[in-house]
Amino acid sequence: MSVPDANSTRISKRFAELRDSGELGIIAYITAGDPSLDATFKFVLALAAAGADVIELGVPFSDPLADGPTIQRASERALKSGTSLAGVINLVRRVRESSQVPLVLFSYYNPILHLGLEKFARAAREAGADGVLATDLTPEESADYRRILAEHHLDTIFLGAPTSTDERLVKIAAVSSGFLYLISRTGVTGAKDLLPDDLPALVRRVRAVTQLPIAIGFGISLPAHVAVLGGLADAAVVGSALVSEIENATSIDAACEALGSRTRALKQAATRGLSRREVAP
Repeated sequence: MSVPDANSTRISKRFAELRDSGELGIIAYITAGDPSLDATFKFVLALAAAGADVIELGVPFSDPLADGPTIQRASERALKSGTSLAGVINLVRRVRESSQVPLVLFSYYNPILHLGLEKFARAAREAGADGVLATDLTPEESADYRRILAEHHLDTIFLGAPTSTDERLVKIAAVSSGFLYLISRTGVTGAKDLLPDDLPALVRRVRAVTQLPIAIGFGISLPAHVAVLGGLADAAVVGSALVSEIENATSIDAACEALGSRTRALKQAATRGLSRREVAP
């Protein structure tokens, strides 16, 4: 049985548990503050209770260039409700009073830089966050960010993409911790019906340069997707489909129920797909 380092984050420990059980992880993304931070608190607990292995809390931003229309609308609603990075960090603190589910702050770099790297890292760690993904921060510009976050024992998660060369993937893997987030397709976020045909080859390229867990996102929404990924990756990231459940729900309680139902279906598909590592080098 794998025994994670005592200094590892909740993220690393959870992936070690998933590896031991041969199970695909489910990483759930929601936009914090949509429609309010109080609602998001309930959503996080509903997702954790339904079996989400890691939860990404999206920090709303005025110019979410990597996000499709569903998450863009969620960011707009969250900003209108007054959500800020400081408010999302306070939300993490509230969650920690009820749950130990691994939490990732998913943000563009501008809000982090505006708050101040040291102040952000200290506050995030003290609140109980486990990792950070700054979507528009490149490895070449991340030295101070990585150093300060590492000092506060926060994982730094970076994005790999189908357009990344092998040399680029080596750089991305070298600066990542916790897991490597692999974008399944070019373009912005959004639920899709089919996964790209070239995804297995992309995963093989990433496996060749890192031993980090690989989480695949962008376009993942259905149990069928999760069943396929069970032979490829370590986790599936589901975002737009969950955000859509929130957008379409008639009440906060209805949204909690819908999030829980979808997450349970995804986890069931993940549990069934136990034959993993089919594309391991």
